[in-house]
Amino acid sequence: MSTLTKTDLVQKMAQDAGISRTQAAAALNSFMDNVAQTLKTEDGKVTLVGFGTFSKIHRKARKGRNPQTGESIMIKASRSVKFKPGKKLKEGG
Repeated sequence: MSTLTKTDLVQKMAQDAGISRTQAAAALNSFMDNVAQTLKTEDGKVTLVGFGTFSKIHRKARKGRNPQTGESIMIKASRSVKFKPGKKLKEGG
């Protein structure tokens, strides 16, 4: 299993684009900030053709169980981000 950290990604971006690591870090930070800002909006959705789509989902409040005690508990409503891979990513290309 391979793991790619933010530092690794910045280094790869700099190398691939022929730019400095500082410029690559600025570009990556800008990308992440813009994705986060878009997902904070009411109907936020980010689509990167061939890669995938980030979208916001709302989970309703629901009943659950405490696994240690078996006691019934109420789980609060929450928001989360969903990623749906695009065709190229699904095909491994």
